[in-house]
Amino acid sequence: MGTIAVAIVCKTPTPGFSKTRLSPPLRPDECAQVSACFIEDLSRTIGELGQAPDATACALYTPIGSEDLLKPLLPDNFVLVPQREGDFGARLLAGTKDILALGYDGVILVNSDSPTIPKSLLRQAVDSVKRGDRVTLSRAFDGGYTLIGLSRPHEHIFYDIPWSTEQVYSVTKMRAVEMGLAVEDVPGWYDVDDAESYKMLEDELSGKRMPFMTEVVGELAPSTREFVERRRVKMQIAINAS
Repeated sequence: MGTIAVAIVCKTPTPGFSKTRLSPPLRPDECAQVSACFIEDLSRTIGELGQAPDATACALYTPIGSEDLLKPLLPDNFVLVPQREGDFGARLLAGTKDILALGYDGVILVNSDSPTIPKSLLRQAVDSVKRGDRVTLSRAFDGGYTLIGLSRPHEHIFYDIPWSTEQVYSVTKMRAVEMGLAVEDVPGWYDVDDAESYKMLEDELSGKRMPFMTEVVGELAPSTREFVERRRVKMQIAINAS
């Protein structure tokens, strides 16, 4: 099998519309800022992977018309593919079809909430998709998945999934079994989308080893790291001044 497209699924950051579940503890403007940091860090990792002959870096983005704001967050080697209208499952399915229609032999959709996801994990996902018609998953620790990889656009994989619940991974896996598709898991990771997972991010960036770091270690995520440290210092100054 030839080239696999590795695509970050993202929304161009806008205050009040980005990562709203992170407020609190973050302010709406901080949610947009950290969203931009997540995209910068994850796209840097994907961009490095995209330098390999069998992988291409992509962004499956929304909204159309926000390209001038999004492009500065991405490396130059990214292919931009706009999301279509519809619910989340419909947009993932359409994005899979649209990316495959560009001539790639497979696609990996990576959520934009995992700034430290290891390049080695993504590399394993590419190798998995190259092995043929199957479903490749990295289970997230909230019950969803951090990425999904396919070589064909199987509609049933995205149909009637209880999105934003702890059942996403298990139901997706059940769909694959119903279709007779093999499921190949690569190491799991975590999404940063609420106060609890933001604390996990702070802990990871402070050097604490996460319980899931048995096979892989997170990327440095310099933009996210700078944001987290800058916010921590500001909060400490405010506490000291009170």
